[in-house]
Amino acid sequence: MKRRSISSKNRASDTDSTYKSGSKEQKQVRSDDGSIQFWTERNVFIGCLLFRSVNALLIHTYFNPDEHWQALEVAHRVVFGYGHLTWEWEKGIRSYLHPMIFALLYKILAIFKLDTVWFMTKTPRLLQSIFAAIGDLYLYKLADRIFGKHVSRWALFCQMSNWFMFFCITRTLSNSLETVLITVSLFYWPFHNFPSSQACDSPMSRKLALFFAALSCAIRPTSAIVWLYIGISHFYETKDKIKFLIFDVLPIGAIVLIATCLTDRWMYGSWIFVPLNFLKFNFFSAGGDYYGTHPWHWYFTQGFPAIVYTFLPISVAGVWLSKEWWLAGLIGWVLGLYSLLGHKEFRFVLPVLPITLMFSGYLLAELDKPDFPKRKLGKSDKAQKWSSWKYFMVFGLLITNIPAALYTSLVHQRGSEAVMVFLAREADKHQVQSVTFLMQCHATPYYASLHRNLTMHFLDCSPRSDSDTDNNAEELIDESDGFMRDPVGFVLDMFSTLPLPSHVVLFDSQAVQLREVLALHGYVQVQRFFHAHFPVDRELQGYVVVYQRIV
Repeated sequence: MKRRSISSKNRASDTDSTYKSGSKEQKQVRSDDGSIQFWTERNVFIGCLLFRSVNALLIHTYFNPDEHWQALEVAHRVVFGYGHLTWEWEKGIRSYLHPMIFALLYKILAIFKLDTVWFMTKTPRLLQSIFAAIGDLYLYKLADRIFGKHVSRWALFCQMSNWFMFFCITRTLSNSLETVLITVSLFYWPFHNFPSSQACDSPMSRKLALFFAALSCAIRPTSAIVWLYIGISHFYETKDKIKFLIFDVLPIGAIVLIATCLTDRWMYGSWIFVPLNFLKFNFFSAGGDYYGTHPWHWYFTQGFPAIVYTFLPISVAGVWLSKEWWLAGLIGWVLGLYSLLGHKEFRFVLPVLPITLMFSGYLLAELDKPDFPKRKLGKSDKAQKWSSWKYFMVFGLLITNIPAALYTSLVHQRGSEAVMVFLAREADKHQVQSVTFLMQCHATPYYASLHRNLTMHFLDCSPRSDSDTDNNAEELIDESDGFMRDPVGFVLDMFSTLPLPSHVVLFDSQAVQLREVLALHGYVQVQRFFHAHFPVDRELQGYVVVYQRIV
């Protein structure tokens, strides 16, 4: 299984080949026009950090419940003693390792009396923006290690301008941190076919790579899909197989596994082996299918093309020209294995998006070179023609990705987060005593955003096992589905058995049907927040509406 090596000749042809990754000297890079630019790792990181911080502050929309319910809500419960734990925590298929990062942040805020609603809602994404900036820096370094300095700049440009990366990477999803850890680990991994750098020549390089790889698997066990491809390949090629397993893989894997198990033992109160429970539910029992399924080809025909977006043809061309089939194979491997699962989501394949964007950067960098057509395609042509194509591509990428990034981050599904800001302000004024959310389960953030220990209720949608019922199909319908089938009957039954809340939150599509019922029980509409221009899951949920009970 011999893989193509990148020749030093090709690397030396880069106009910026004077740069050497990992050097401790000041890196002054001379561009084509002879000007001096300072592309040091420090300056790149500062630029990335500023960009991602603004990125985090521009996120005002709701994307996936796990951002709040599997991270911040858990952390809030750990630190402040209240917060909802979903059914996943009851079954032990989630590790506390990821939420504890934000629990530490919340604890610091509490110690310094900064646990106001603004800090509680904004600082978690700002913390994630630091991780995201580290991921950006290491993609820059990885591209430099594989292709050279000039490609690394274009790879960073592609990473920064991709709409989905902007939309997702600063959110507190485990997938976001997983993506960063995998990118860092790829830089340190001792690939036999990549040009080495000082940072990756040291004996510690492979150990660092294995540590970050193990940590990514601890944060999200499905990261093993990535490392299965890389690990088998490396094991086949390495000469010191026994040493690799005994002195590298086993000790580092054991350290991370023990730390994870001890953390979960401390938080769960009993010994829980989360990776096994996670695999049982998501792979062996197809439990994830409960939340919806897609055709096997979805990642190839819809999911991945949607997040790569207009970078897709440029990335494909970059793969073809670079001939880095092994690295491109990693992308195909991940998409292929995830395709075997029924339940599919955009965020699941986020870890291979940076690699894909790096190939886009490769093509843009090649178009920058005056000898591109002759050297790569065997044709002679004027460099000006290809330079014009480059500017056209860059303009096309920006004009398509920037609006998409801003729309999804500032507009689409903003009602779910806006309503929690409103309720938190009203709670500060002691205007809110209890809240019931009459909408699909987990459609808004919860206690971590409200930061008030009020009575709240949402419609449950926990999976039901066959053993929970006597094969009665009606009993298998959860509260969320029951409400959507018959909103009026469901609410009348709920109001007759439970204390009436001071506030009711629901989408306008159901508010129309429940207007008379709510009025009958003394509720009046007090606020209305825009949510979406087009349907998200089912019917159009254009607005989030708040009703208050007037006694």
